[in-house]
Amino acid sequence: MQTPEVIEKMRVAGQIAARALVEAGKAVAPGVTTDELDRIAHEYMVDHGAYPSTLGYKGFPKSCCTSLNEVICHGIPDSTVIEDGDIVNIDVTAYIDGVHGDTNATFLAGDVAEEHRLLVERTREATMRAINAVKPGRALSVVGRVIESYANRFGYNVVRDFTGHGIGTTFHNGLVVLHYDQPSVSTVMQPGMTFTIEPMINLGGLDYEIWDDGWTVVTKDRKWTAQFEHTLLVTDTGVEILTLP
Repeated sequence: MQTPEVIEKMRVAGQIAARALVEAGKAVAPGVTTDELDRIAHEYMVDHGAYPSTLGYKGFPKSCCTSLNEVICHGIPDSTVIEDGDIVNIDVTAYIDGVHGDTNATFLAGDVAEEHRLLVERTREATMRAINAVKPGRALSVVGRVIESYANRFGYNVVRDFTGHGIGTTFHNGLVVLHYDQPSVSTVMQPGMTFTIEPMINLGGLDYEIWDDGWTVVTKDRKWTAQFEHTLLVTDTGVEILTLP
């Protein structure tokens, strides 16, 4: 449970992260490098008094994550050039005044194949449906149930080993938010709780590999994957998205 003071600070952090994400997302286009997206996000956060939470986090070398196509999450920005038809997830977390705000979205580069465009749209929809299910007194497991039941309609698979998390004065505070149906999760949502919902949804199977960089997670079958994320506050009556621009 967060205090009103921490929640107010988290609104600021969340908005900075969201606006940095918007700015970086505007630059997604064929011919642009992921390093350029990182530069834009980094400069926006620093210019607005925030520090990029990922920079130096457990040794992560950049100010955001950029995950293209078959990369599930934690892609490291570098000299990779975005190509026409790519889908690009940018994950931004801002730290300011002692709190974090964490958000991500998947952007389309140029002319994206229908199969991949639909995956992105449906992943966004699954995320919003889960957010709308957040309410005090409900089991946290409803989040995963909503996401998985929607994704299953289309034959997609919801990633299990990477989850949403509690967030506030720490980047990850121990609360785990599963994106798949797990009725045994007994946590009940209460006003003042803050956490992320950030489903990764795959066109193919759930098996994955981690690159030698220790971060980049890719689907084993190399089928594409999409993700969206918001930081959320459980209110007295429902939910507030803290990462809106």
